[in-house]
Amino acid sequence: MSERPAPAKLELLVRREDESFEVREVGSALGFIQSRPHRAPEGSFEISEVGSRVAGEPSFILKNAATERFLVLSEPETFLWEQMDGNTSLQEIATAYVLKYGEFDFDIIPNLIRKLQRAQLLTLEPKSRLRQALARNRRQRVAKAVETTLAGLERIRVSSRKVQPFVQRLHRWGGFVLFTRAAALACLALGVVGGVAALALLRELEDVFAGFGGHALGGFLVVKLLLFASVALHQLVHALACVHYRRRVREFGFALLHGFLPTFYVDVTDIFMASRRARVVTAVSGTLVHLVLGAVWFLVAAQAPVGSFTQAFAAASGIIQWQALAIALYPFCFVEMDGYHVFVDLLGVPTLKHDALSYVKALLGGRARLRWRRLEGLWLAYVVLSALSVAAFFAFNVWIVVRATS
Repeated sequence: MSERPAPAKLELLVRREDESFEVREVGSALGFIQSRPHRAPEGSFEISEVGSRVAGEPSFILKNAATERFLVLSEPETFLWEQMDGNTSLQEIATAYVLKYGEFDFDIIPNLIRKLQRAQLLTLEPKSRLRQALARNRRQRVAKAVETTLAGLERIRVSSRKVQPFVQRLHRWGGFVLFTRAAALACLALGVVGGVAALALLRELEDVFAGFGGHALGGFLVVKLLLFASVALHQLVHALACVHYRRRVREFGFALLHGFLPTFYVDVTDIFMASRRARVVTAVSGTLVHLVLGAVWFLVAAQAPVGSFTQAFAAASGIIQWQALAIALYPFCFVEMDGYHVFVDLLGVPTLKHDALSYVKALLGGRARLRWRRLEGLWLAYVVLSALSVAAFFAFNVWIVVRATS
């Protein structure tokens, strides 16, 4: 019997308020979602290249100027070191590694982080804006209390690393059908039919939502809870796709993202070892859960009596599901979801969002000049399209709420 793999965890060095350090351990999946390693600031380290005619590739010597500690880094480790700027997540770093070297070593990133932490050359930057703001103001008692509370809530996690056999059985008992051409065509057809039903419902939206009987807010809250349940199915389909391409599902669970946002997650990072087609299918397949569920809800609403609670509830559910589809699949919305990762994988620019925002900030601050080269054009297009898309998304939701409550 094969030995079960040890739990994959990352130990990251976190700077305390008194400038000392503590080691924080995070699970592999949450680490990829939430962690942004930040190398030591410029001037606190030196790095030099050491050539070798025997090894055939250069190595690098990294020195901590304060502690006089020296590390020997390989060329791939040096590439990873350069990505650890405090703005790039571990997921983006891993994607950049795959795009550059055409393969992924699951040990290289945590091993490098451990080396850097022992040399006091790496700190952990929180990903969310809220956590960054709290970290900047942790001398204030309230901010420190909130940060401590969120850190405690982040440790609330229900997960399993024994999920691989279950997903394999599910795939063998019929899950493989989801990845056939017939399933793809059926999904597309259902989406078209559901879209036609949705357009018909939008023309009579006031009459449709009248079925809530003045309880539209409560109805939408229940719909949101159902959406939360569908996220679990979304993640399960990601896992099935990973198994379909003969890769391992490393973890499945529930956690509080950033300490307050409940979510399900699945660790399918093993898909990095497969082809680009496999990575795209794995990312997109989960989002199509919302396409199918939304279309089904719209069809139920179209067949329900006009002005009934059933019609109002089904129409609201369809709208919420398709909004989740748009957010997950549409790359231009400042959110790093499945569609964004597919987009940057296809383009080969894993840090698109960070680079685009940095470039636009530099333009607005007068620190950069406007250049119409291909990469700068991509950055500008990403920011402009994302800003317009977010504005359109909020405008649509305001319009929905106004129509539903009028």
